[in-house]
Amino acid sequence: MQETPPYIVAALYHFADFGRYEAFKPELEAICTEAGLKGTLLLASEGINGTVAGSRAGIDRLIAFLHAQPEFAELEYKESWAEKEPFLRMKVRLKKEIVTMGVPGTDPKQIVGTYVAPSDWNALISDPGTIVVDTRNDYEYAIGTFENAIDPETSSFREFPEWVRRHHNKLKGKKVAMFCTGGIRCEKATAFVKNLGIDEVYHLKGGILKYLEDVPADESLWHGDCFVFDERVAVGHGLEPGDYTLCRACRHPLAPQETQSEKYVEGISCPHCFEARSGEDRARFAERQRQIALAKKRGEKHLGG
Repeated sequence: MQETPPYIVAALYHFADFGRYEAFKPELEAICTEAGLKGTLLLASEGINGTVAGSRAGIDRLIAFLHAQPEFAELEYKESWAEKEPFLRMKVRLKKEIVTMGVPGTDPKQIVGTYVAPSDWNALISDPGTIVVDTRNDYEYAIGTFENAIDPETSSFREFPEWVRRHHNKLKGKKVAMFCTGGIRCEKATAFVKNLGIDEVYHLKGGILKYLEDVPADESLWHGDCFVFDERVAVGHGLEPGDYTLCRACRHPLAPQETQSEKYVEGISCPHCFEARSGEDRARFAERQRQIALAKKRGEKHLGG
């Protein structure tokens, strides 16, 4: 039995008309600090999005505070856990969008796809008439995705609308099933797609994280791990942390065998970024890695790590 309970990790988002988001920032920062939480929360006029981690009491305090706000009374969130602190600091940031697509007028509160529960997802994506689209980025797709899912080969969500426009004729008139990590990207993706006149659009409620939590491994159509934006790097079924590490130079997830490559130097390069780095880059990353090592020796945390 563990002497210290693992950290609770709460991933949350909610679309709402939130004109007071700027004034709300200091109050939210104060609550997160008092609750001892770390992570990142984004605020915009369209709502809130982010992931934070901390004690059971700390997470409960934040959620109760958010639910007390009229705009977020129906906010849902997903919990997982981590053995080590998954974030280094607490940040609350003001943004134009809580998930950046860059297409004005895309409003999931006005139009959105049909939600599909994890228990019904397998039947939908197993239908030969369904086109399954992974709305995440290429590096996320690379370490895990659903059976028969299409990779749009995007490096950021801003590129996704252009991919849809290019494939509009292939998608129109079909059943289109979309998924993402926690559900938020799909809210905007399905809103955008439906605005283009593609009517039969579905998305996985709660995202991959909810599917991996609810669907037994022996019934799963998920292959690989799911990338997460914290120090765990990836999780598998039951939301168990996976075996991936993160290249500190390019932020690409690395499988165990990739860390054995001669192109991998901790904190400096990996097989994905080795060719793109200059000698100046490597020198800068090497100095950062040296500072991280020194901080570790002193028993301190280096924020660059």
